[in-house]
Amino acid sequence: MSDPLIELRDVTKIYGEGEATVAALAGINLTIHAHEFVAVMGPSGSGKSTAMNILGCLDAPTSGHYLFQGSDVGSMSRDERAMLRRYYIGFVFQGFNLLKRTTAIENLELPLIYRGMKRSERHKRAAIALGQVGLAERGHHTAAQLSGGQQQRVAIARALVSDPAVVFADEPTGNLDTAMSNEIMSLLRRLNDERGITIVLVTHEEDVARYAKRQVRFRDGKIHSDSGSGAFAGSGGTA
Repeated sequence: MSDPLIELRDVTKIYGEGEATVAALAGINLTIHAHEFVAVMGPSGSGKSTAMNILGCLDAPTSGHYLFQGSDVGSMSRDERAMLRRYYIGFVFQGFNLLKRTTAIENLELPLIYRGMKRSERHKRAAIALGQVGLAERGHHTAAQLSGGQQQRVAIARALVSDPAVVFADEPTGNLDTAMSNEIMSLLRRLNDERGITIVLVTHEEDVARYAKRQVRFRDGKIHSDSGSGAFAGSGGTA
């Protein structure tokens, strides 16, 4: 097997001091390889969101090591971590986080502007990414003109446009109804199956987690279980 894309080694995250100390993460170990589709699950306060923030370089562990493609993220400067997020990580959020009065194409071009990419190349890559999520004909519609499901598709395309090593999706169906949730999850599953895109998904919903090929369950700041599903039947909507 190839070297891990992501490794957490004895990672802890402590908040507060003295009697107010809370261990959000209590020494976890986690390995994720390229091309996996992993659902990170657990109740509120279990540590799953803290783990995701560390994986996404949005927070740092109190102790332990986070390795990304073999490099220790903890030894990186703030600018180096920002570059890691910019070039290697894509994010999909529950609230879409799109600019409402900006077109879908322009929303996708924003992360490429920060890379200093020429306008013609930005436009080309944005159009390709929209095509990957089935919205090639919606490029000139503003986010406000799109349905919730379409907005989340644009958000997924924005995460893909930079060709990241991994996409982190934080409750991506939280603002969608059941039919749209199934549609979005079918899309993510297809992107993983057909394009080999590595996806790490945070969710508290069993029906959403079953689209992933592996489920990691958190409880009380520790990994309670880590297993492949083996139960996905490809049902529950089409993308």
